[in-house]
Amino acid sequence: MRSHKDLIVYQRSLLYVKTIYDLSQCFPEVEKFGLTSQIRRAVVSVPSNIAEGAARRSAKEFLQFLYIALGSLSEIETQIEIAKLLDYSVDIDSILEENIQLRRMLLKLIENIKNKIY
Repeated sequence: MRSHKDLIVYQRSLLYVKTIYDLSQCFPEVEKFGLTSQIRRAVVSVPSNIAEGAARRSAKEFLQFLYIALGSLSEIETQIEIAKLLDYSVDIDSILEENIQLRRMLLKLIENIKNKIY
């Protein structure tokens, strides 16, 4: 495999980090150690796990890290929905759409890797 940096899902997940950081800047100060911290950790986890998995020696290990990244995207989706419920943000549709697109890309990558090893 080429470098993880060549993966479009990795590149887009890096951009998603900025999107989520920008969104969470609008959260109230009271959320600094709550929702803000949690959503930021989750979004950083996505490209980090793609990179770490790609650095592993086996496809099975890579898959394990891709599944963790997938779980982080689900966590982010929930946290965005909570932010909307609490009226912390009104313009989240495009952010949720990017989450869906990233999830689809990860699932396709997972499927491609599984087809090569099974």
